[in-house]
Amino acid sequence: MDEQRERERGPARWWRYGPPWPHGDDDRTGEPPRGRLPWGTTVALTVLVLAGSNFAAHAQPHREPLDVYGRLLLLAACALLLWRHRHPVPVVFGTSALALGYLAAGYPYGPVFAAVAVACFGAVVAGRRRAAWAAVGMLWGGHLLISLWLYRVLPPPGDSGANAGQELIAATWVLIIVSVAELVRLRREQWARERADRAQAARRRADAERLRIARELHDVLAHSISVINVQAGVGLALLDADPEQARTALTTIKAASKEALGEVRQVLDTLRAPGDVPRAPAPGLGRLPELVEQAASAGLTVAVEGEPPSLPPGADLAAFRIVQEALTNVVRHSGSRHARVRLEHGGGELRLRIDDDGPATHADAGGSGNGLAGMRERAAALGGTIEAGPRADGGFRVLAVLPLTAAEPLAARPGRTPYATGPTSTDREER
Repeated sequence: MDEQRERERGPARWWRYGPPWPHGDDDRTGEPPRGRLPWGTTVALTVLVLAGSNFAAHAQPHREPLDVYGRLLLLAACALLLWRHRHPVPVVFGTSALALGYLAAGYPYGPVFAAVAVACFGAVVAGRRRAAWAAVGMLWGGHLLISLWLYRVLPPPGDSGANAGQELIAATWVLIIVSVAELVRLRREQWARERADRAQAARRRADAERLRIARELHDVLAHSISVINVQAGVGLALLDADPEQARTALTTIKAASKEALGEVRQVLDTLRAPGDVPRAPAPGLGRLPELVEQAASAGLTVAVEGEPPSLPPGADLAAFRIVQEALTNVVRHSGSRHARVRLEHGGGELRLRIDDDGPATHADAGGSGNGLAGMRERAAALGGTIEAGPRADGGFRVLAVLPLTAAEPLAARPGRTPYATGPTSTDREER
């Protein structure tokens, strides 16, 4: 769904997580792909450096004229920038050395420093900060040495030394270049973290959606298949002795399987294209009488006490599934054929209590062992709790406490997990 929105809205919204470079940066490292060289920017910078140096030569007649050797030094410094992403350390030292040789030869000051700035920028962004600082410091130190002491023996002839103000300006430019590069590096790291956080959040949403669908399918199928299993056993046992009762069992199997297929389709509707309206409303406590009838068809008599209150859709579905799973566990694991469901509400919460009086059968009911875990997850997602375990006087009890108002899911709260704590060691056969 998120990917579809991104395709519809285009890359402009990505500015929050970094510049929209659809073919420039590698998604994992934030750098251009290893197989490509930055020809476009390098050629543009080369033209700028050569043209700007020609203008600078006319404005600085006291310096050495820009000849073939000077242009070769400029071209070499710019050509090294083609490998600034693959080999940032050699490139930044190489451009600094060529720029220092250019200045030592007496050629005019000008855009040659732009190549050094770009190389320094690339090294800092690539994480080679110390190398970038060392290279720029080498260039500034060499320039300081030339302008204060070596100018007497180096071209151009008759050159005068620099004063402290000029060197301060040069040092200021060095600091500006390094500071801008550091700011860009920090911003790119922040973009990378935001992109990683967004991807992780998308994975969490996908995992939560898969868990929700799996839980729904488990609850739907566990109940219906349990009814079908019981009725199939009844039908096989009575097929010859009481054909009419066997026919009734087969009719119950058909109805239960039809209802299971309908609920499975409803769950799978969530996988359709976003924006589609579900074909049927989600089940809730209003369908509790149907649940009682289904349990009765499986040979379980259920007594219901209390009236269900008005609940938000999510809490209503969770309450229904909890009762459904608890009754399914009675059918599967309990020797009792009687169960009681009690609904109490007050103080902003709903209390669901499901009791049976029979001992565990210890028979293999074909379950996955995830029933109680699914109930706890449903309750915890709403901010509620589940307690399940044997009663002191025998039998088994499931007690669920759910808030009557919509609550923030625990999975969305910092430092919390979507699982409630509860007595698991006493759960009967993992129910």
